[in-house]
Amino acid sequence: MIKELDDVILDCDLPEHGLSAGDIGTVVLVHRGAAGYEVEFTALGGDTIAVVTLMANQVRPVQAGAIAHMRELITR
Repeated sequence: MIKELDDVILDCDLPEHGLSAGDIGTVVLVHRGAAGYEVEFTALGGDTIAVVTLMANQVRPVQAGAIAHMRELITR
């Protein structure tokens, strides 16, 4: 079960926020029995890119054996 302060992986593109599937965010709030989450996405330097409300099917927990990948932020 995903809980507050867990890292999660985005499973869909959110171009309106400059986010892509595979981006890693941190859960800052769990909604209604884990039906959804507020997730903060940050750049490696620590700047917040977006805080987004997401449904449970839009994210998945980080699992052992996963590897992070760096990409440039798409600016609008």
